[in-house]
Amino acid sequence: MENVEEENVRERKIGDFTVRIERDLCIGSGNCVNLAPEVFELDEQNLVAFKEGAADAPIDSARLEESCLLCPVDALLFFDEDGEQIVP
Repeated sequence: MENVEEENVRERKIGDFTVRIERDLCIGSGNCVNLAPEVFELDEQNLVAFKEGAADAPIDSARLEESCLLCPVDALLFFDEDGEQIVP
């Protein structure tokens, strides 16, 4: 998987894992930002976005996975190093 940057879908490789943001689903709860502020931020539309430098963020995979799992609307997808979807 490569980094993807489209209007409503954003994807980043972070360590050995890949995170995809489905911005059409995001409601701006901020749970992901609270748990992983080095990776996520809320943008001017109050929607989740990757923070600049997220690909190099010093975050352990368990916390990154949990930050995706906490999304109440499943707007964050988490994939393992083989591209298998783990969350949701």
